[in-house]
Amino acid sequence: MDVLKKVPVREQDAKERATNFDEVCLGYNMEEAMAEASRCINCKNAQCVKGCPVAIDIPGFVEKVKEGNIEAAYQIISESSALPAVCGRVCPQETQCEGKCIRGIKGEPVSIGKLERFVADWARENGIKPVCAAEKKNKKVAVIGSGPAGLTCAGDLAKMGYDVTIFEALHEAGGVLVYGIPEFRLPKEAVVAKEIENVKALGVKIETNVVVGKAVTIDELMDEEGFSAVFIGSGAGLPKFMGIPGENSNGVFSANEYLTRSNLMKAFNEESNTPIMRGKKVAVVGGGNVAMDAARTALRLGAEVHIVYRRSEEELPARVEEVHHAKEEGIIFDLLTNPTEIIADESGWVTGMKCIKMELGEPDESGRRRPVEVKDSEFVMELDTVIMSLGTSPNPLISSTTEGLEVNKWKCIVADEKDGKTTKEGVYAGGDAVTGAATVILAMGAGKAAAKGIDEYLSK
Repeated sequence: MDVLKKVPVREQDAKERATNFDEVCLGYNMEEAMAEASRCINCKNAQCVKGCPVAIDIPGFVEKVKEGNIEAAYQIISESSALPAVCGRVCPQETQCEGKCIRGIKGEPVSIGKLERFVADWARENGIKPVCAAEKKNKKVAVIGSGPAGLTCAGDLAKMGYDVTIFEALHEAGGVLVYGIPEFRLPKEAVVAKEIENVKALGVKIETNVVVGKAVTIDELMDEEGFSAVFIGSGAGLPKFMGIPGENSNGVFSANEYLTRSNLMKAFNEESNTPIMRGKKVAVVGGGNVAMDAARTALRLGAEVHIVYRRSEEELPARVEEVHHAKEEGIIFDLLTNPTEIIADESGWVTGMKCIKMELGEPDESGRRRPVEVKDSEFVMELDTVIMSLGTSPNPLISSTTEGLEVNKWKCIVADEKDGKTTKEGVYAGGDAVTGAATVILAMGAGKAAAKGIDEYLSK
């Protein structure tokens, strides 16, 4: 065994997986996991932990995998993470824990994410549950939103002994985990639903179909329903558009709507009652993970798919693994290209998209080189579907119906990043509702910090 290289992880063949919604990555078996864990040199000052937003004891759980004691490894992870099977699949480990792994200096880092996934999957298959709180506290906490921030905050508070109720606007719990991330990356029944069951096993109650701000307000939860504190983890589900001519044409979707139809409403399944556009030639505008998810979904629905992105491949914000998988499956990348107009026929249906070629100029405030239009480079892409994946912002419903809750110019809730405290007494917030669209693990980190902040507040 070459200790400088990761134990390879098995995957579905690219041509085969491009025609189905089964999970792409097949994960490690016990032998592979133990072999990969043995590559860890068990650093005294483990940098990998510093790279983890929820501070998992990575050397501790990896050592248990090395020994073959997977139940102990799971309990170590569960002390810090409520969603290990999710994180093992969708975390950007390459820029976090694995990005700081000492093994990575002279070789490849330890495959921490795949090991976490293996441990969580083994625990699920063997009926292992996280440990519940020994003592109950006589205080109620409301959590708004059942995405990664809300589930993490709720799980941590339940472990501390609080009586926690999650209020979810949709008919199914999971937030972005169920509506945003495709089945082939994150199986819903096999993984997400089971992770949510583990949170409920800690004593957390989940009420679905409750739109906070309409069905009930935060003030009513606190003043009339006896909740001592509230955590807002409502995410950022309001899609952004370019504002170019023709954007209201038939056949133009936000990535949010497109993915929600497929992921939450199972529109990819022929037996589903939810319709979805099965285009022949689809352009996905954007270069993040959501753009890759939308593009790979459209491909599986039978389309020729183009990613249209105004910067170069080096600036693509999507994970390297997602870009690699998309290319393997046959997604076409039209880089340094920017749409200027969407063309429709007389009946209002998309027939094409006017674009202009770009080149990279000087760096902007984000540090990335600013794209500049190339003169006389306009051209038309023939299309029947356009999916806009330009990011999202928080829905202002909650902030507009809550007295004393401050938001910034982007309609994000203002909260302390250390403990999630907002400008309203007893109300905490975290995740995309505060930062705008970000990663699952950062939302979990915010939920964890807020749980600690709420506990300190209620313990005074």
